[in-house]
Amino acid sequence: MSINKQVASKESVNLATSKQKTYQEIIEFLDTHWALPSDNKSLERMKALNKQFNNNAKTINAILIAGTNGKSLTAHFAAKLLKKEGLTVGIFINPHILTYNERISTDTETISQKAFTDLANEVITTAQAASINVTSREILTQMAINYFITQNVDVALFEAESITAFDAVSICTPTITALTRLINNKAFITEPCSTEIIHNYLAFIPKNSHLVSADQNKTNLKAMADYAKQVGAQWAMPIRKLVALPYPFEQLHGRCAALAERIAYLFINFYTKKEEVIAQESLLIHKPGQRGRPTTQAKKELEINPKKTLEQFWKEIFNELPGRFQILDKEKPTLLLDNANNIDAFENLLLGIKLLHYQKPLKNIAFVFGCDTTTLNTELFAKQVRYFFKKITGHVIICPLKQKAGNNPLEDAQAVQNAFKDVKIKPRMTSSFKEAFEAAKKLINDRNGLVVITGSNEILQEYWNTKNSKK
Repeated sequence: MSINKQVASKESVNLATSKQKTYQEIIEFLDTHWALPSDNKSLERMKALNKQFNNNAKTINAILIAGTNGKSLTAHFAAKLLKKEGLTVGIFINPHILTYNERISTDTETISQKAFTDLANEVITTAQAASINVTSREILTQMAINYFITQNVDVALFEAESITAFDAVSICTPTITALTRLINNKAFITEPCSTEIIHNYLAFIPKNSHLVSADQNKTNLKAMADYAKQVGAQWAMPIRKLVALPYPFEQLHGRCAALAERIAYLFINFYTKKEEVIAQESLLIHKPGQRGRPTTQAKKELEINPKKTLEQFWKEIFNELPGRFQILDKEKPTLLLDNANNIDAFENLLLGIKLLHYQKPLKNIAFVFGCDTTTLNTELFAKQVRYFFKKITGHVIICPLKQKAGNNPLEDAQAVQNAFKDVKIKPRMTSSFKEAFEAAKKLINDRNGLVVITGSNEILQEYWNTKNSKK
C-alpha cells in the first residue's frame, strides 16, 4: 500500500575524525546518561539535536502513543496490524528488558547490533560536536528517527516515556495521538486526572490530526474531547469493547488490542492511498458488497481463497514483548515476569494471576518485589496485595534495586516493607535479588506453584542477569 511520504534530507556527519565506540561502550554510555525523573528539558534538548539532522523528525508519518500503562503493547499490536495491511512499520518503545535494541524495530524485527552501534556513534558524535548535552532518551529517539528514515518506513509508532509536553518523541508531528489510560498514581485509580495533566499529555496534537483513547474515566474522556475541539483535532470515539484475544489475555490486553485496531483503522482510512488491489485483501478497508446472491464462480473463489477477518487475525496474535506478563512455564517453578511499577499496572497483574488460577488452581505464590517508590503508592499497593491474599495463599519477598539516579534502593525497600507491615503482612527482606530469588524457589517447590518477579524494569533485568543473558 502506498502512502504520502516525505523524503528526509539528512546532513552527513563525519565520523572518521572521532573515535568510534564499540557496542558495549555505547551501552555503558547510555546506562550513565539518563536524566533525573523530574527532568523537563528533554524536548528542548531534542529540538537542538534534531536540528543537526535537518529537522528530519518532521519528515516521518508518526503515531504517538502516550498514557500510564499499556503503551508498548498497543504499539506492538498496532504495528502487527499495519504490517498485515502491507505497510512498513517502525516502532520505538520503552523500556527495554534485555537490550537497548528492543526499543527500535521495523516490522517487529529488532534493530541489529551493528546498525544500533553505527547509529549511536553518529548521533553521539554529532551531539558532542555541537556541544549539546543530550541524555540517553534523546539519543535513542534520534537514533530511531534516523533508522526509520533509512528503512523507508511508511509509518512509525513512538511511545512517550512521560507526558508528551516534556518528552523527546514530541519532536515528531503525529497524524494520530493515542492515549492508553491515564491514572493518578497518588490517588485511587478510579479518580480522574487533573485537567492540567491531561493537557500536558495532549500538548502537541496538531490541527486536523486524530486523537483516540482507551481510557474509561468519563471525566478524562470529556477533557480530551474538549481539548481536541479547542485545537482543531479530530476526536475519535473512545474504545468501548475488548478484542477477543486467547485466554487469559483478553481481559489483560484486550483494551490495548482494541486501541491498536482503532489506530490502524484511522491511519489506513485517513492517511494512506487505498489502492484497489490491496483494499480487496485489507482487514480494515470495507469494500462495498455485491448486491444480490453471489455467483457460483464467486462462491468457488471464496472457498479456494477464503477472506481473512479481523477475528482470525486476533486469534493468531500474541504478545511477544518480554516482561509484559511473560510466563516462563518451562522453568521449575513456573515464573511470571511483569514490569508493573504503579497501582494500575499491579491491579492488572493481579487480575492476570487470578485468571491463571481459575484456569489451573495455583497452590502457592511467592512475589519477589523490587520497587521504585517514585512511581509507586506503597500504601495502596500493599492493600492490593492484602486483598489478593484473601483468594490465594502467597508470600512476599522484598529486595533493593541497584542504585540509579534519583532513587535510594534501601529506602525504597524499607518503605515497601513498612507498607506491608501496616496491613498485617510480614514480608521477608533480602539484601539482593539473588537472595530473594533463591528464597522464592525454596518456598515454591510444587509444579502448581508460581514465582512472580515484578515491581520495576530493573528487577527483571536482574533476573535475566542471573540467567547469564548478555546485555
